[in-house]
Amino acid sequence: AEGLTGSVSLCFLSGSRSSKTFKPKKNIPEGSHQYELLKHAEATLGSGNLRQAVMLPEGEDLNEWIAVNTVDFFNQINMLYGTITEFCTEASCPVMSAGPRYEYHWADGTNIKKPIKCSAPKYIDYLMTWVQDQLDDETLFPSKIGVPFPKNFMSVAKTILKRLFRVYAHIYHQHFDSVMRLQEEAHLNTSFKHFIFFVQEFNLIDRRELAPLQELIEKLGSKDR
Repeated sequence: AEGLTGSVSLCFLSGSRSSKTFKPKKNIPEGSHQYELLKHAEATLGSGNLRQAVMLPEGEDLNEWIAVNTVDFFNQINMLYGTITEFCTEASCPVMSAGPRYEYHWADGTNIKKPIKCSAPKYIDYLMTWVQDQLDDETLFPSKIGVPFPKNFMSVAKTILKRLFRVYAHIYHQHFDSVMRLQEEAHLNTSFKHFIFFVQEFNLIDRRELAPLQELIEKLGSKDR
């Protein structure tokens, strides 16, 4: 029941690892097969054809491809949000929203089971800390060759990507003027377009979840038809 909700509840500030430097970058070990996949992804992205760049490379494992790209999107969003943290404050963003119609309340299902209403910076801190914990869990995201992915990997990856989308949605709706002032809109648009084409290719996010940025998604997609 977390997500788009209208209920009001208190935001508890305990257990947060908030810091101005934001989250550390998640590194894929050099020399590993996942590192090779990441290099392949970067090379195909350079071609400029994003629809082609997100496709599963021939002979590769789908879970591994999704894992590598999920880590990469976490790092991209980490960096993009990191540039606007000073504009996203308890005062400027007292709720986690994506425009006037969409508000997110946080629950991770373990530490916080009942969704809580909190400010955008607090929500995003909870969200990115949670994602990082999943990525660092070797039983969920194995980095060693030959270690199998768990049966629930795909559902975890879908939840991660659904939540990462909310950070893009908040940046676009509430902070796009700051992004423009920093001259980062091209970077943001390319990153988001890559993200959307990826989740569309493998049907990873429910269409209803994408509603806050539906117009933008259609615009980005129409340019590539």
